[in-house]
Amino acid sequence: MRLTADYPPIWLAGFAGAAWLFGRVLPPGPDWLVWPGRLLVALGLLLMAWAAVTMMRARTTVDPHGAPRALVTGGPFAMSRNPIYLGDILILLGLSLSFGAWIAALPLAWGFMRVISARFITPEEARLSAAFPADFPQYKARTGRWI
Repeated sequence: MRLTADYPPIWLAGFAGAAWLFGRVLPPGPDWLVWPGRLLVALGLLLMAWAAVTMMRARTTVDPHGAPRALVTGGPFAMSRNPIYLGDILILLGLSLSFGAWIAALPLAWGFMRVISARFITPEEARLSAAFPADFPQYKARTGRWI
């Protein structure tokens, strides 16, 4: 693990802070959106945990800057090449709804997806392609980046 603050949870915290701020300055969303927001946060956390356990069982790194030791294609990785980042998106959407920032939820999620794709997914996929030249292109062809 390298010494850097450039990790997805740091970016998620920043975007969640923006959602909180938007929730304070934008017109508030309906109160009933709080519970769906909480449900999205819970689903995001569960998806992230499932993906992390799947990666640990395969004895590969969960560090987005680390060198992969295995190509994980089972569990949540059969549905998405990036289930942990998908979990982050669910958490961000859920927090946005819970904070009353329903108007900003989709733009924030879109911005977060752009940052994560550029800063983490593209370099990770390059490392996976180099480490698994025969298997990664097949996996990439059959499994979507997000869903």
